[in-house]
Amino acid sequence: MEAGKVVLADGVEPLRESFTLALSEPTDPTSRSAPASNASSPAQISPQQVGLPAGGRRRVSGLRREEVAQLAGISPEYYLRLEQGRNLNPSDQILAALARALQLDEDALAYLHRLARPPAPQPRPYESGRSSTAPGQLAAHPCYAQGPGGRVVAANRKTVLLCPFFAVGRNPLRAAFLEPEMRSLYPQWDDMTAKAVSGLRAMIDVDDTDPELLETIGELTVASERFCTLWTRREVRRRDTGLTRLNHPLVGELDLHYEKIVRPQARQLIVVYYADQGSTSAERLALLSGL
Repeated sequence: MEAGKVVLADGVEPLRESFTLALSEPTDPTSRSAPASNASSPAQISPQQVGLPAGGRRRVSGLRREEVAQLAGISPEYYLRLEQGRNLNPSDQILAALARALQLDEDALAYLHRLARPPAPQPRPYESGRSSTAPGQLAAHPCYAQGPGGRVVAANRKTVLLCPFFAVGRNPLRAAFLEPEMRSLYPQWDDMTAKAVSGLRAMIDVDDTDPELLETIGELTVASERFCTLWTRREVRRRDTGLTRLNHPLVGELDLHYEKIVRPQARQLIVVYYADQGSTSAERLALLSGL
């Protein structure tokens, strides 16, 4: 592959074309399984959800372009120009109207802004001050730091014992989709991968994406059918905290909290895992750290 060239699977859009595709009617009826609460394209909303009659036979199950235009209060002709990329400088009012029509949440609206007119209005930022884990306590928990390309640049021993794909030099996103061991480690693998891709969409900077990350996205759209399906859904969901379950081969099931802390100046994302105090998972995590 040529240096700097990103190869995507057939039908998968480059980042810079995503605004046009986010508004377009789909031709593939198998790509409409995203939840409506985070809808990001007309295909993911039924007419009944927005108070419109279903009408007769429909080519697509989602909204037609004239229906989206009606809901947004714009002309079908103007919407068509947006869809075809002939007018990619819509006003804030137009974007807000489209967001209401497409039932976008805060994260998806910010993503639409980034696609339509970078630099984007930022959604609620990740702030290290929001974390319940003070910086001085990070060493007490499994934690690692990723660079802008997604590769791990720092990790403590506890993290590597938790998952070898969190070690320095590894790429957790790539491993999640291409390493069979990750399917065994994550019993809720489908949920984990869906969160990974929607979170990636929410965090990515369309105009300043690291070339290594772009290369990883291109590789995964070709090598992983699961990633390709999730990426083309265009779901956007930012998550800085949550719960995950691991089925560790040495200590068994672990129910862990995770926190993601962005360090903008260092261009790093820190991921921390911890268990509830006094829980079975905390005991097993302590046992793992002592191995």
